[in-house]
Amino acid sequence: MDRIIRITLGLFITILVVTIAFAAYTGYVSNAYQSSRASTYSYTLSITTDTPLKNVTLFVPVPADQTGNSPFISRLSAHEMPGIPASWQATLFETGKGTLLKIHIPSLDTPSGTSPEKPYAVTITTDLVPEKTIDTANPLKNSPVFAPVRDLAPTTCNGYGSGNGGTPECATFVTSLYADYTTDPDAKVTITSSVMGRNSWKIFEPKSNEYSTAVTVLLFGENHGWATMKGTLASRIGSYEVPFRLP
Repeated sequence: MDRIIRITLGLFITILVVTIAFAAYTGYVSNAYQSSRASTYSYTLSITTDTPLKNVTLFVPVPADQTGNSPFISRLSAHEMPGIPASWQATLFETGKGTLLKIHIPSLDTPSGTSPEKPYAVTITTDLVPEKTIDTANPLKNSPVFAPVRDLAPTTCNGYGSGNGGTPECATFVTSLYADYTTDPDAKVTITSSVMGRNSWKIFEPKSNEYSTAVTVLLFGENHGWATMKGTLASRIGSYEVPFRLP
């Protein structure tokens, strides 16, 4: 009987130690993740030209989720987007299918030395810290993208090797931009916009995951209407070892 009691007591102590150790490990992992996790959006809009542009009006898509929410829209509405020149008139325009940034520029002059080989670029960029963890696995459903998204098609994830972790998923799509301006017949104008959402944390070592999407269009000479922008979307990049719950 004493032997049975000793065995039972030993098993109980072992189970108790394992339970305490597991709880301590789980608590450490949870605390380390919660205290170190950070999320950031990075947004860029760039207009590149090799020739001066006159009387410019652009309607550029602004990244937003399916419900129309976007930290960039909030920043633009509050006139807090850094990098917009004082001479530009920038307002938001809602189409029902997506939000556009209307930009009017009386004159976009280029500095001396600008050429096709050395074009002039004006870039607006900002980093934003969202209140919620970013859904980098399914951004089309829950995170800001350039809308409307048309002709979505899966493609090979070039540039996202095994070193990035995760199981990257990539796609191409098209969306629309309106551009109206006068310039030289041989002018070359490129308009590009991109957004990246990234989550990072550290438990035993730094880890992160992210998604990125970008749209671009190359225009020649004058333009007076809608143009098609080519888009790319890459998601599920990085580590997903920690279960992510969107707060």
